[in-house]
Amino acid sequence: MSGRKQFDVDEALDKAMAVFWQRGYADASLDMLGAATGLGRGSLYGAFGGKDELFRRALDRYSAMYGARYEDALTAHPGNPVRAVEAFFDVILARIDDPAVPEGCLVAQSAAQSAVLTSDSAAHVRRLLDLQHARVRAALDDPHADPATLDDLATYIVAINQSLAVLSRAGTSDRELRTVVRFACETVASRLGPTD
Repeated sequence: MSGRKQFDVDEALDKAMAVFWQRGYADASLDMLGAATGLGRGSLYGAFGGKDELFRRALDRYSAMYGARYEDALTAHPGNPVRAVEAFFDVILARIDDPAVPEGCLVAQSAAQSAVLTSDSAAHVRRLLDLQHARVRAALDDPHADPATLDDLATYIVAINQSLAVLSRAGTSDRELRTVVRFACETVASRLGPTD
């Protein structure tokens, strides 16, 4: 259409995602989101339905981007759940070390702010955590192991992931983060027993 500025929705979502990731939902003002995306308030509302919907779309974009990497890592070692968990943490540490993205994790940042989110957005964050749990639990699947233990281990691994994100935002060193991961992987290995 002549006279109307077109914009790339994915690019706008990436820029909004970075604002939410760095600032958190509560501190990501419409002015900040507009400045980052290059869109005025009217365009933001027209394209995304407002801040809350933009936030959920940014969460989905983040989840699709990193979820695919997690899925690849967790499924790369069938029959060896300990190695799958190690690969999962390798992806997480690589994200934390990436200077091109904000520190921490958008899902962890959002979960920490659940009290200030709308009920729809808080439920959305919970679903993303549940999805991560399901991915990890599938990688741990072992017909010889107690299902309740595997459920608990999946919860533990997701908790470690979220803790790594929070610790990284607080300036914890790479060496300390890797120590946390090493102990977590040792815990998983000891709970699962030897793998073939």
